[in-house]
Amino acid sequence: MAEDRKSFKIKDGNLGEVKIADEVVAIIAGLATTEVKGVSSMAGNITNELVSKLGMKNLAKGVRVDVLDGVVNVDVAINIGYGYSIPEVSGKVQERVKSAIENMTAMEVSVVNVRIASVDMGKDK
Repeated sequence: MAEDRKSFKIKDGNLGEVKIADEVVAIIAGLATTEVKGVSSMAGNITNELVSKLGMKNLAKGVRVDVLDGVVNVDVAINIGYGYSIPEVSGKVQERVKSAIENMTAMEVSVVNVRIASVDMGKDK
């Protein structure tokens, strides 16, 4: 693993330690967000159809992750589909991101802030 990337230790046992790069936590948040119906895409990001061609790193766009003492704060910026309830979709995003990060990393998620960057007037998802 490159040393210039920020990473977080989640386990330190007799077989060695486990570290997660901050970018990985951001990708988990991005994937969880785009699974919510009504989320058109991440702000400043591409849609899921292009991810397989261009790589997973693109899913981290529109996501900011801060980790302090094993507690994660997440900020996501999304484009929402026209006609969807902003409170309902953003609530589902918060729940899905929190659950995904906690289940995959065993770190506690303190805050998931959602910013609606745009309304997508195209075909809904």
